[in-house]
Amino acid sequence: MQKIITGIQQVGIGVTNANEAWVWYSKYFGTDVVIFREAAPAPLMTRYTGGEVHDRYAILAINMQSGGGFEIWEYTSRKAQPSKFDINLGDTGTQIVKIKCKDIAAAYEWYSKDKLDLKSAVHNDPQGKPTFYVNDPYGNKFQLVEDDYWYMNTGHLCGGIAGVTVSVSSMEKAMNFYTGVLGIKNMVYDVEGTYSEWDNFEGGKQRFRRILLKQDHERKGAFSKLVGPCSIELIQAIDYTPHNIFENRLWGDQGYIHLCFDVVGMKLLQDDCKRMGHPFTVDSSNSFDMGDAAGHFAYNEDPDGTLIEYVEAHKVPILKKLGWYFNLKKRDATQPLPDWMLKALRFNRKKSL
Repeated sequence: MQKIITGIQQVGIGVTNANEAWVWYSKYFGTDVVIFREAAPAPLMTRYTGGEVHDRYAILAINMQSGGGFEIWEYTSRKAQPSKFDINLGDTGTQIVKIKCKDIAAAYEWYSKDKLDLKSAVHNDPQGKPTFYVNDPYGNKFQLVEDDYWYMNTGHLCGGIAGVTVSVSSMEKAMNFYTGVLGIKNMVYDVEGTYSEWDNFEGGKQRFRRILLKQDHERKGAFSKLVGPCSIELIQAIDYTPHNIFENRLWGDQGYIHLCFDVVGMKLLQDDCKRMGHPFTVDSSNSFDMGDAAGHFAYNEDPDGTLIEYVEAHKVPILKKLGWYFNLKKRDATQPLPDWMLKALRFNRKKSL
């Protein structure tokens, strides 16, 4: 067995109405394949839920064109709370989710026509590629980015998650974590300045250092063809003392609650994380069951306390209507699933919940 971080499996998003949020994400980002829907308590997460076991309802949805999915997460035992302060772009945590897009100009025109909350015009990013920013109805920031990797063609302008932007307090400490623990080492750019495209975000007019990291290793793992390569953009506000975006709140409250990676070799990853000073803070130990899916999950934190989740899948619903599930523990986990099996996930596409 070897340790492999395949790519971004999903980003957790805390909302007050998961079904409503899924409708919006499905329409505008094409995340219409539902891997699971489950209502259950979250007993292993009490470290991050105030020492109490809370109930939740979650939907994991993906886009078959490739990229990470969304775990749309709603408390049912309490109401998810917004931040008690205005979150600045320099405050630490997952700040922006990057969405793969086939045609930036066409997506901008569509979103403009539908009167979405556009936060910038189309502009070139530091590597010279067109991009723009938009907020969802809940104030979460998204960046539409070009991408060279696509798995299927569903006809939607967007794919899934291509990467995230994480705000950090120390670039050096953050780089040690994201390049060391996660092994995302290919530096695309390292720039510093002010960026007019962020003017419409709270705290966006500050001076920032930005480093974009991309995966550069060989694609391995059962879902490597589907999740595709990912990127992490680290940003640090210069001359600013940040808050953590979840300061005095619980995991599952409103906003980006975790960044989740699909992995192979969880025990080896656990050893590496401990050796590098970022031990697991939550560990399902063997296998969790979420009804339609099962696997081994664990969490740790980056140097600023941003929650990172790791999932090693054991059971995946291929065609739920026929009760067809695939047991990943009976195969070589380093090898990609065959196309016919991955593409069968498209039969889980939904027009409504």
